[in-house]
Amino acid sequence: MSNAKFTPEMKHTHTILIPDMLPIHFGLIMEIFRNNGYKMELLTSSARSVVDEGLKHVHNDTCYPALLVIGQFIDALKSGKYDVNKVALLISQTGGGCRASNYIHLLRKALDEEFPQIPVLSLNFSGLEKDSGFKITAGMFLQMLYAVLYGDILMSLYNTCRAYEVRKGDSKAVLDKWRDKISELFRKGGYRKTKKLYREILADFSAVERTKEKKIRVGIVGEIYVKYSPLANNHLEDFLISEGCEPVVPAFLDFCLYCAVNTVNDGTIYNFSNGTTRIFGIAYKLIYHMQKQMIAVMKEHGEFDPPHDFEDLRAYADKYMHQGVKMGEGWLIPAEMAALAHGGVENIICTQPFGCLPNHIVAKGMSRVIKEAFPQANIVAVDYDPGATRVNQENRIKLMLANAKKEI
Repeated sequence: MSNAKFTPEMKHTHTILIPDMLPIHFGLIMEIFRNNGYKMELLTSSARSVVDEGLKHVHNDTCYPALLVIGQFIDALKSGKYDVNKVALLISQTGGGCRASNYIHLLRKALDEEFPQIPVLSLNFSGLEKDSGFKITAGMFLQMLYAVLYGDILMSLYNTCRAYEVRKGDSKAVLDKWRDKISELFRKGGYRKTKKLYREILADFSAVERTKEKKIRVGIVGEIYVKYSPLANNHLEDFLISEGCEPVVPAFLDFCLYCAVNTVNDGTIYNFSNGTTRIFGIAYKLIYHMQKQMIAVMKEHGEFDPPHDFEDLRAYADKYMHQGVKMGEGWLIPAEMAALAHGGVENIICTQPFGCLPNHIVAKGMSRVIKEAFPQANIVAVDYDPGATRVNQENRIKLMLANAKKEI
């Protein structure tokens, strides 16, 4: 298996490619790395060749997100756009027992035959892959938290405004303005003035002229990659807007908090305490405090719905499932479904990749329970895999929307 190392010297010579999942968030995070001397590029190809390359190198019984991420990497390397002797690949590892910890080994295996010289880097906070020349300092970590916060508010406001905008493109113009401005703040400083920046962002999106028509609001939950990645979910948010709906996508910060609190929960459930549980406990309190600030500012503004308070999500989870169920997205999925339904977003799409066992068990298994608690909830599970056609997926969603329109 390929095990080429990323050395400190490569920081100045190599371009690091990263797979697309959250275009807004990842764009801001890339600026942080660029400011620290790394060359980075976000892969955005969604051509059929991505799936074809994934099928060549990953068994089709393996998780669909793994197939897409690896296929996107190999497709980019074969495109002729990059000097394959001066690129590296960056992939995240959450440290759990699910896909996000194991992709890196599948990727190295896929590189063996044609690109054994290309190093694979791990972005993780779980102590994995420690010997890499790719380092994240405490300052960079803190900046990344701010990038996630700004990414969440921009994603939420952009989806809300573009669903109702009178002049097409106005919301995108505001989004682009703030992506550039926040990237500049990461270079020059001032990004910590969150309350001030939140208020300015809210004011700019509030100025977008919007219609007053009532539209169906559709929540999107499910496996983390398919939930957010336009490549994986066939541009689901764009499709919902084209169908006259408002997509409601839970904050990415929720997943970060979920990962942190699960480590703390392990110590509580199994009655132990160590340096890891204490560090993650401190991190959880810090991140949750930052989320509360955003929620407070958005409530003060009053025009847009704030993200779910994470402690409220935990309370919803406790009604239906033990927080010890943490494989994959575990208890977070039913918690988000309940929070959406309680907040009036009763039409919910659960994005499920083929090969994601915990997602199928937890999401499908809990849908009935959520529907019993919220009789008006209209929950549909949509499978995403190499053999599923976009037409079939969209027809399934259209059927859900037809039922929602009848209710209206």
